Amino acid sequence: MNFNKEMLERLAELEHRQWATWMKYMLKNLTSENIEKWKKQADTPYKDLTEKEKDSDRNWAKEVQKILNGS
Repeated sequence: MNFNKEMLERLAELEHRQWATWMKYMLKNLTSENIEKWKKQADTPYKDLTEKEKDSDRNWAKEVQKILNGS
C-alpha cells in the first residue's frame, strides 16, 4: 500500500475531525460524572469496552477504511 502525501493528509484530516467532534462533545458535557466515566473508558482496553463503546470506535475505523480503499 502506498502511503503517499495525499493519503497522509486525508488521514490527518480525519483525525482532526475525530478530535474536533470529541472536543465539542466534551465541552458541552463537561461534568464531574462524565470526567470520571471518560477516565474509566480511557483506562479500559478496547477488548473490555461495551459493544456500544466499541461501535463508536468502529465508526471512526470505517472512515479510515474508506480512505485506505480510495473512497
